[in-house]
Amino acid sequence: MQPLLHKYILLFLSLLLLNSCASLPSNRTAPETYALTNARDTRLGRESHALTKKNSLNSSFVLLANGIDAFAARIGLARHADRSIDAQYYMIHDDLTGNIFVDELLEAADRGVRVRILIDDMDLIDRDDGIAIAASHPNIFIRIFNPFIRSIFRSRTSQFVTRFGSVTRRMHNKSFTVDNQVTIVGGRNIGDEYFEANPALSFADLDILAIGAVVPEVSASFDEYWNSTFAYPIQTLKPELPGKKIFTERRKELTNYVNSKIASEYKEKLLNSQIRKSIQNDTLNYTPGSARVLSDHPDKLSGYDAQYSLTLASQLDHYLQNLKKELLIFSPYFVPGKIGTELLCNLSRNGVRIRILTNSLASTDVGIVHAGYAKYRTTLLRAGVELYELDTVLSREERKAMKENSPGSKASLHAKSFVFDRKRTFVGSLNLDPRSLIENTEIGIMVNSDDLAEEMASGFNQIVDAMAFRLQLVTDEDGIEYIDWHGRRDGNEYIWRTDPYTGFWRRLAIGLTSILPIESQL
Repeated sequence: MQPLLHKYILLFLSLLLLNSCASLPSNRTAPETYALTNARDTRLGRESHALTKKNSLNSSFVLLANGIDAFAARIGLARHADRSIDAQYYMIHDDLTGNIFVDELLEAADRGVRVRILIDDMDLIDRDDGIAIAASHPNIFIRIFNPFIRSIFRSRTSQFVTRFGSVTRRMHNKSFTVDNQVTIVGGRNIGDEYFEANPALSFADLDILAIGAVVPEVSASFDEYWNSTFAYPIQTLKPELPGKKIFTERRKELTNYVNSKIASEYKEKLLNSQIRKSIQNDTLNYTPGSARVLSDHPDKLSGYDAQYSLTLASQLDHYLQNLKKELLIFSPYFVPGKIGTELLCNLSRNGVRIRILTNSLASTDVGIVHAGYAKYRTTLLRAGVELYELDTVLSREERKAMKENSPGSKASLHAKSFVFDRKRTFVGSLNLDPRSLIENTEIGIMVNSDDLAEEMASGFNQIVDAMAFRLQLVTDEDGIEYIDWHGRRDGNEYIWRTDPYTGFWRRLAIGLTSILPIESQL
């Protein structure tokens, strides 16, 4: 038995050595490329120039709240592309909308459009082959941001431990820019739940379509990430791209899929979208405004001691410190922490009305984040901060039949937006939680426009009136504080004394989780 034991020990040590030696390949030879600047004579360039002549504020905007419209806008712009498409996303799912999206990019590339796709590696497990096939198109260039090590000896799970503080920090940015003339920035990844194509889950999300002077700022941010040492060409991670035969076969499979019945039915909704028709006819109704892009620098991921000036959070400070009357917050994952809670409470005590819409425990898709939020509710309410939590928006029949953890269609808030004094509106990828503020990188557009801010405020009011629980802090006769949830059930006003539509065991699990020292990762 002793020789056999030695063999096992040697095998274990060999695997341990291989695991420690495996690393990422060199990324020094990746060529730098930049947004094209010669697109003034494109279709979108001419439209941008015409709008700029009418608008002294130099930029114009359209809010994209409806999921169908948000996807149709991307498809419409892709079909209008003459020179370039730059797509930066945290996730592009391998589902219905993900495949339609990729097919549209391939179609644009066939027309000679340069397509650059920058995607975070979090959702790309076992997808290198498909990415490499797309990148074998001569006009498509794909880079993977902050990649995991590709090695049979280094699983992704193990790297969350061995590379903690590195691979646990992700590029959460989301932007889609065509011809350096029009861009879409916001909260949506590319996936069915973001674009009303998933019958079980629909995210209430928000993007902003921008045209004009602010667009090159988005392109400049994209270029910073694209040329960063964190961005690896797929050829660096997978040196041998597939040949023409494999590309042709997979392209045919994709074409068959996007022409299938289920895809055709969804694409019919896109074709009937008013915003697609407006893009096609150059009749989109824009709101004029001035704007600036707020974004993290990619070097934020280089370490926790990165300069604060590299962060989007530092750029938001100015707007928060200069609030006079009101702050509206849409944040699906809201974990203010001690510092954020103190800031919001002080603003409220100084006369700023603060209203926050986030997910309820029943509507959230990430329960662990709710644990980080729930422990701050009482303190915020005590200071006069108004809290609203999204209803699950289940039908009456589903609610009656609902059991803990049962499947069923529901809505979940995913929009990330702030309205400052009804004058400025931020729309982007930033959640108000430690992961977004400290760990990940984010992007958004700050728009100066009373009209846009009023449109957002009106939307906030509509949601909290029709689709949200209003939290109220109550003190009983013994001086004990507790929270009531005010909402509607079966068409009537109703008050819950615990998180609505949740079971005891789920609430207990969330309560126990809130004790754990993991807030920095939420």
